[in-house]
Amino acid sequence: MKFISWNVNGLRACAGKGFAESFAALDADFFCLQETKMQAGQLDLAFLGYQSFWNYAEKKGYSGTAIYTKHAPLSVAYGIGEWVDDEGNRVSDHEGRVITLEYDNFYIVTVYTPNSQDGLKRLSYRMTWDDAFRNYVASLDTTKPVIMCGDMNVAHQEIDLKNPKSNRKNAGFTDEEREKFSQLLSAGFTDTFRFFHPFETEIYSWWSYRFSAREKNAGWRIDYFVCSQRLEPQLQSAKIHTDIFGSDHCPVEVEIDL
Repeated sequence: MKFISWNVNGLRACAGKGFAESFAALDADFFCLQETKMQAGQLDLAFLGYQSFWNYAEKKGYSGTAIYTKHAPLSVAYGIGEWVDDEGNRVSDHEGRVITLEYDNFYIVTVYTPNSQDGLKRLSYRMTWDDAFRNYVASLDTTKPVIMCGDMNVAHQEIDLKNPKSNRKNAGFTDEEREKFSQLLSAGFTDTFRFFHPFETEIYSWWSYRFSAREKNAGWRIDYFVCSQRLEPQLQSAKIHTDIFGSDHCPVEVEIDL
């Protein structure tokens, strides 16, 4: 099966930049989106042979996730339930960040991880989110293997961004965020791109719109497919489609024999 994940940075905008053509060309079994920035009814974008599932943020024009699939799921879940934030309050996801589809022998989860923001204003919240998300997927993993994908808003290793030294304390490359991603992998999961390409450099999935970053390939790898370790024998390939435009992110892909 072929899985695609893409942060489209506003699906309505991306739809005007060749999204349908890219969707058709990639021809995935599952096409997962993040940062759709939509509310229900704002865009009618259906594709023959696909069902779609949407999780909208309460705040208009913000966040949001979706999954297009050729395969009818056994069940669908939105969000990750409640968790305790950095101030000790019980909170739940009102930002449309997670969708989970259940199948006979796996779960597919799309996620748009919160950004810690400039000045790390949301880092504490992000830390509690990372713990809650890890607990959520680890719980799913006790039932059947998990394939998770999306914009996880962290470059895990120094080879995952162009300028690690100057970004050491910036959102997406703090020691704290990188450690949380390490903890996720240690909970029994595999970064599929690094499984196939452990030392490959200068392959990124996001570039700032500023300073001609994409033309200079001054990017970050912050979009992932992560799967349960026991699926490793079934992994067939992992790719990053740097040649596809329409967003400040590009699509990422994994193929798994399921």
